[in-house]
Amino acid sequence: MLLQLTLVKMMVAKAESQEIEFNMRQKYCEIFVLLLKEAKIDSKLISLLSSYDQLLSHMASKSLASVVYFQLREENALNVTWLTFSLKTLLGFPVNTHVAECLWTLTTIIKDILNDKVLPKAGILKKLLAPLDAVLEGFYNSILFHHFDSHHYTSPYSEAANNLIGFIDLLEALLASRIELELPLGCQRVLFLKVSYVLNLISSTIHYLFKKKFIMLLKKCVLYKSREDAKSGSPFLQNPSLREDMLALSDAVLQVVNLTWLNQIPLGEKSSYFGGSEAAPGGSDQTVLRALSLIVLKALEFKFQNSATEAEIKGDFQSSMSQLLTFWRSHLKSSPQSHPVVHHCEWLSLIFIEQDDDMWEAAKALLLIYLKFDRLRHDAAANLSQKEEETWNFLTHASGYNPHCIFLFFLEKIAFDSTVLLDFLISSETCFLEYLVRYLKLLRKDWHQFVDVCNHLDTKHDTFESISSAKPPCQEKQSCMTESLQNACCEPEPQTLISLASSHKYLVFTTEQGDSEVAESNQSNSLICTDSTSLLGPHRSLVNYDSSEDSELESDGKECLVNTKQVPLNNEEEMRIRETSCSYADDRQNTLKSEVLPLKQNGSNTSSCLNSAASSCNTIPLRIMLYKSTKCLEELQKAVSRLQRRNLFPYNPSALLKLLSHVENVNKNMNPQ
Repeated sequence: MLLQLTLVKMMVAKAESQEIEFNMRQKYCEIFVLLLKEAKIDSKLISLLSSYDQLLSHMASKSLASVVYFQLREENALNVTWLTFSLKTLLGFPVNTHVAECLWTLTTIIKDILNDKVLPKAGILKKLLAPLDAVLEGFYNSILFHHFDSHHYTSPYSEAANNLIGFIDLLEALLASRIELELPLGCQRVLFLKVSYVLNLISSTIHYLFKKKFIMLLKKCVLYKSREDAKSGSPFLQNPSLREDMLALSDAVLQVVNLTWLNQIPLGEKSSYFGGSEAAPGGSDQTVLRALSLIVLKALEFKFQNSATEAEIKGDFQSSMSQLLTFWRSHLKSSPQSHPVVHHCEWLSLIFIEQDDDMWEAAKALLLIYLKFDRLRHDAAANLSQKEEETWNFLTHASGYNPHCIFLFFLEKIAFDSTVLLDFLISSETCFLEYLVRYLKLLRKDWHQFVDVCNHLDTKHDTFESISSAKPPCQEKQSCMTESLQNACCEPEPQTLISLASSHKYLVFTTEQGDSEVAESNQSNSLICTDSTSLLGPHRSLVNYDSSEDSELESDGKECLVNTKQVPLNNEEEMRIRETSCSYADDRQNTLKSEVLPLKQNGSNTSSCLNSAASSCNTIPLRIMLYKSTKCLEELQKAVSRLQRRNLFPYNPSALLKLLSHVENVNKNMNPQ
């Protein structure tokens, strides 16, 4: 029987393949017509769905989906036998508990349609889903609310569990298919409009597997964009039905978050690797932690986009961010070697550093919130007092969304390595280009605030405490945040500086656990306190953007940013880019070697090195963070320019280079030394 089912799937594949001669495909089509009309193959496949042999049932579901899809494609007709079976099965729930196979079949048909590169998807999807629309909405209400019993879902191996997992997979397929229809059907919108059912399930006593699948589904919802929104690159949703649905989802999420919903979700341990059954050591499930965090941040972003005044959102925002910061603190355990997190803006990079696409979505959401907040403040009052500005700055740090802090903490996590940023720019899996263009536009007009944050972080890290026990006079003159800000969320903390040096012994300054010491290091990955060229290792990639030129149309997130569509690179092009950027990095490293002081030099000793460093600080203001961050951006500009000159950059970076050049000029004008 399994061989026959495999043969059915193979014949469908042959009949649809463009590589098979037309005459042969016609023969396969004729055979299928005979199988359907005379052999009633569809009825026989449906009867096999209820088999106790799970493999046989699964293969029957796959074969039935192939037959229904074949008829939709070749005859533009929906199989009546299958439709009747599906309607009867779904309407019979919960009396009829055998619904998983029906859900699998429908999910597979939708996926087959979406994967077809030739088929006009909109018409076929409407023909498939329209007869099932009202029934699927009713089934959503029934399985998730009216007839939901958490006791049935304490194990992932029961029949009820199969039904729920099958329905979650179907909801995911319906979400993916929504982009094909200009006006979505009710079954494609019900998850957004009645998301409260899902939120209640996530905080209930059901098995962790179901919670995780629902959380990952909600993450896909908040990241979903219609085709016109994806093309425009605008942060504001253009599709009216999608905007309405996103607002409904955001309102529901923020409502439960403010009711301590996050604290009711016990995260599982880190998932095991390579299919093992034992959990990996090291705290909470980071995948779910990031997904929940992104759901909350994107919900706040959507809420902000549709708020006309600051008062509409301010209370909800502060409450939600407070809940989120508490949630992060409770689930991210610091290792014994790491410093305690005392600055709220640092949490974002700590939570998301292992998943770059989520990190830049989260950073972009907080940046858009900051820009909207700032615009609403200035719209409400033409001239803001110094006290109001200080209060505003304090709140951005206390709530963990100051864009300068977030960007600087990220640069610190990658050791100010411009090649990591270059990787993000030339890749096509995150929104880093969109984020960077928006941030550079903010930096262009908010330079003094950026410098203040840099100086304050220098003070926080107490960078030169290890060089001299007495604080250098220049450090006293640095401008920094208000004292209340320092006490609230930016208290000084020790941190080890790590840098890239070669196999020689170099002088490395460290401050750890409050102790001052000078250490020798011959490690290949350590950070010299003047600069850093360390590579982060294999980087995960990053979003499809065409050109940064169009970003000139956007003003601080108010209008369309860019026509974002990056062209994926083939292996040969990527190798050429890697070779060019690597040669640039090698040049950079050679330059650095001349700046690094070997620990043992002729006629010199450690104390003389320290004394000269301390004395030089008496004449030059200490701005380590400012120097490193601007140097990183300058190196990024040079690398992008070099690739553009050789026609190796995957899109036109002219507008991006213009912004980077402007930042460089501002820095030189403000810091002529």
